Amino acid sequence: MKTAIQLEVTFDQVLSLVKRLPKKDKTRLTKELEKDIIDTKLTKLLKSFKTEDLYLSNINSEVESVRQEIYEKQNG
Repeated sequence: MKTAIQLEVTFDQVLSLVKRLPKKDKTRLTKELEKDIIDTKLTKLLKSFKTEDLYLSNINSEVESVRQEIYEKQNG
């Protein structure tokens, strides 16, 4: 049987513990934090690129519209 313990710690307490870690563990912790930040930023970036679904008919319609504009400018 496993028992879970919950502790409330402040940022300063965590910082104090981190400062006591050996350099190797600090480096490892830094890499893990960087991965977490990169994942968060990537997720945010990907969400910013989400758009409504594109349908081939919409794309074709837009292409034809642009072609018509170009044709009219050239022969106008």
